[in-house]
Amino acid sequence: MVAEPEGPEADRKPQSDEARSAFVPPEGVDRPGLPEEDHPTSEFAVPDGLMTEPPAEPEGSAFAPPSTYRANEALPVFTPAYGVPVVQLSKDTPWQDRMRTMLRMPVSERPAPEPVQRPDEAGPAVPRVLDLTLRIGELLLAGGEGAEDVEAAMLAVSSSYGLDQCEPTVTFTLLSITYQRSLVDDPVTANRTVRRRGTDYTRLVAVYQLVADISAGDHEIKLDEAYRRLAEIRRNRHPYPGWVLTTAAGVLAGAASVLVGGGVLVFLAAAIGAMLGDRLAWLCAGRGLPEFYQFVVAAMPPAAIGVALSAVHAGLRPSAVITGGLFALIPGRALVAAVQDGLTGYYITASARLLEVAYFFVAIVVGVLTVLYVGVQFHANLNPEGALGTVQRPVVQILASMVLCLVFAVLLQQDRSTVLIAAANGGVAWVVYAAIAVTAGGSAVLATAVAAGVVGLFGQLLARFQHTSSLPYVTAAIGPLLPGSATYFGVLHIAQADTDLGFASLARAAALALAIAIGVNLGGEMARLFLRSPAVAGRRRAAKRTRGF
Repeated sequence: MVAEPEGPEADRKPQSDEARSAFVPPEGVDRPGLPEEDHPTSEFAVPDGLMTEPPAEPEGSAFAPPSTYRANEALPVFTPAYGVPVVQLSKDTPWQDRMRTMLRMPVSERPAPEPVQRPDEAGPAVPRVLDLTLRIGELLLAGGEGAEDVEAAMLAVSSSYGLDQCEPTVTFTLLSITYQRSLVDDPVTANRTVRRRGTDYTRLVAVYQLVADISAGDHEIKLDEAYRRLAEIRRNRHPYPGWVLTTAAGVLAGAASVLVGGGVLVFLAAAIGAMLGDRLAWLCAGRGLPEFYQFVVAAMPPAAIGVALSAVHAGLRPSAVITGGLFALIPGRALVAAVQDGLTGYYITASARLLEVAYFFVAIVVGVLTVLYVGVQFHANLNPEGALGTVQRPVVQILASMVLCLVFAVLLQQDRSTVLIAAANGGVAWVVYAAIAVTAGGSAVLATAVAAGVVGLFGQLLARFQHTSSLPYVTAAIGPLLPGSATYFGVLHIAQADTDLGFASLARAAALALAIAIGVNLGGEMARLFLRSPAVAGRRRAAKRTRGF
């Protein structure tokens, strides 16, 4: 009986019978000698007389652990011993919270939701579902929604129609979505580019309602019905005609001038300047000029009227007239969306939106600076030190802030039911700002951030109650907080060749604008943090970031 080998030799693979030569001589017959040339050797063979080092460890099975392996010192594997926690998403939770939770998880860990809408017998029509998803995301992105909210809506639509392995991506003007049924199937990718963007919050609310109806499952919405409703949303007429928008722009500028200390005549002068600028901007838009030149042209009439009032020594405050005209031009909506995208991890989209805001800001500065430079050459009495005096009229300023927010909501094409709510939210924001910055003598940047946080908190609460977007309750309410005065005084200092004070004032305006955006985002996150629905099992995950490395 042959003894089996032990040790490392036992792990060696036995030699196959096919490896033996078929010309082995029989027993008792010596092997014939072969000439040296018939014994070829490998070119990698070790020459005679050369000593080689023994192997570090004996040869064994490829599946045997190395000799240096210690189980107690091994690195943890990807899946912990207690397993990966399962996130269960209840249908009673608002779809925004459910989809945000799924977006902040890897695709492999996302729970597979049950289709809300019943697919056909042949399964979901993948190309049509992806196309519908992209069209809905296009309307939301064109209306000014943040990238995370657009992706959440796209994920809600695709998962409701049975496509649970989708990955939506939003990058400023490009939307794409990828669906892969399994690892062995080819992925299907579709994309869409947003060519034109407009401000119509009525359309935005209608799209949110469509997404809510699709993801709720209270009644069946087939793809044809969803396409029909989407086409109606695209064709809907704006709730306010053009002349109402022009009048609203003038009233906004007049209310802003009263907010910074102007009277009735200043109100009228600022309103006329803003309406002229609005009409000129519409004329440039009809001629196909880019938005940069539209902002340059729109900023000139208020500045020209302010310089003219200063030249004729009318005894009015030209700074209030010019500041009021700037309030209607500062892109607060785009700034809030840009900072929100940056805080939620969409850095490419945030960078592009911040660059867009910077271009608009530079256009406003160029328009005002051109007019002020001409006025300074004609010795217009534009004294920034004399115009910085604070006028305290609490009741008048609160009313002016509410009027400003109301007409701002009209400019944003909001539904009439949300206009008064946005005005009330803006009035509360101004009271908070004045209490900190004026009454208590605190920092203007801190007061702006706190007031914007109150706006974001109330706006998010109202949006959760109405199951809609928070933009109609937030964007118009931040109108009184926009840095119109700091922008004007910075431009005026630069026109008077005092560049140090000018750039310092412009930096202060940028700080106030960032305080508004961060405050709005923080208020919204606080609403989601403390009012989390108990039906959601597990925490709302956030993206993990590096800490300095």
